[in-house]
Amino acid sequence: MIMEVLALIPARGGSKGIPRKNLTDFLGRPLIAWSIDAGLASRRVTRVVVTTDDDAIAEVARECGADVPFRRPAELATDLVADLPVFAHALEWLEQNEGYSPEVVVQLRPTSPVRPDGLIDDGIDRLVAAPTADSLRTVCEPMNNPFKMWRIEDGLLVPLVDSGVPEGYNRPRQELPTAYWHTGTLDVIRTTTILSGASMSGRTILPMVIDPSLATDIDDVHSLRHAEEMARRLGFGSAVPAPS
Repeated sequence: MIMEVLALIPARGGSKGIPRKNLTDFLGRPLIAWSIDAGLASRRVTRVVVTTDDDAIAEVARECGADVPFRRPAELATDLVADLPVFAHALEWLEQNEGYSPEVVVQLRPTSPVRPDGLIDDGIDRLVAAPTADSLRTVCEPMNNPFKMWRIEDGLLVPLVDSGVPEGYNRPRQELPTAYWHTGTLDVIRTTTILSGASMSGRTILPMVIDPSLATDIDDVHSLRHAEEMARRLGFGSAVPAPS
């Protein structure tokens, strides 16, 4: 029996750093198209759904091959809404209106469009092979080591986190624990983790370590151009010439 795996793409209409960000041009195509393509190309994903409050995004998503069976309520499309209520709404709507209940949900953020072939399937396979795991997240080593970061309390510097190494903030990074940053490139989550556990991760989270070049997070024009450059270097959109 084929496991039902839903690729869910959150794409609200409002954005401030780049107006209409999910529809902005990325290597000659709407940004959201890259995440839809990645979901459709996966051998393990059985359905690709876009959750949006925006009619234009819904139209483009359908043209790209995704399902858009509902509109996201306006109260779930504001700047400060977290992923959990958005995903819970989508899963509950699909179950109540279509009787559709996938076992696994894959989050494909449009703002992290650089995903090599096979990445999604590899992530799904790893979670399925670990029945006690609640979810899987892509991570990479960060550009800035968190054990050398600070916060300010009462006008003084205080280490952000304790490295366990005496005066770790004064030590070479090679002597500090290896830290990882959640990239947002791929999240694979059991549906029960979201609906029963009320969490987007659960407590048992598998790591999938990826190259930092894949860790794009488009929030403004600078990060958009950086992501395009990274994508070109990896062979994405090879038919689209770089701007002169």
